[in-house]
Amino acid sequence: MVWSGWSRAGKTEDEALAALVTSADRYAAVAKRAGAAFDAPASVDNLRVVERLRGGSGTDFGIPSLPASTDAKPMSTAELRRQLRLLEAAWATFDAAAAGARGLELRKGPRGGGRTLTKIVTHVLEAEEAYRHQLGSRPPRVPSGASVATRMAAERKTALASLELLVGGEPLPDPNKVRRPWTPRYFVRRSAWHAIDHAWEIEDRAVR
Repeated sequence: MVWSGWSRAGKTEDEALAALVTSADRYAAVAKRAGAAFDAPASVDNLRVVERLRGGSGTDFGIPSLPASTDAKPMSTAELRRQLRLLEAAWATFDAAAAGARGLELRKGPRGGGRTLTKIVTHVLEAEEAYRHQLGSRPPRVPSGASVATRMAAERKTALASLELLVGGEPLPDPNKVRRPWTPRYFVRRSAWHAIDHAWEIEDRAVR
């Protein structure tokens, strides 16, 4: 069972697995938002490592920057629906965290961070634009000077439509020329992780 967005990092494999377990109850709220039954593991002993990757330049920063072999597997219609629900739940989790932190100070420093809320939201939008490009889709058409919220909604709509077409074996109507497009599975996993990672950052840094 693939739980897109449930991804944590550590300096060692053991630390990464421990961090994954620690975050399980938190991720359960995302799964619940998606209408999926998620059983949080009680300990690392309940986890089973099925594949190991060497990692890339982003691995040290906790980025799942390389696709797993399973990301190349085709998806059934039922699995696509499940993955899209998890992806939209991850996006909604980020939106809720950003909305809840408006007007609040975000703690700075080694255990906080440096970006303001506005910069985090903009960063997530820019990442979604890059991810959509890697999927093979061209930018959505939005009015000049459109708000970040409008642009984010258009990016998400385009991504969802593109995923539907790709999984269904249909060509994208206006593909770009990316040389190595991401698979739908990897796109969902990467986008969901990024949204959740910054949602939790906002929640952890907000000073109430």
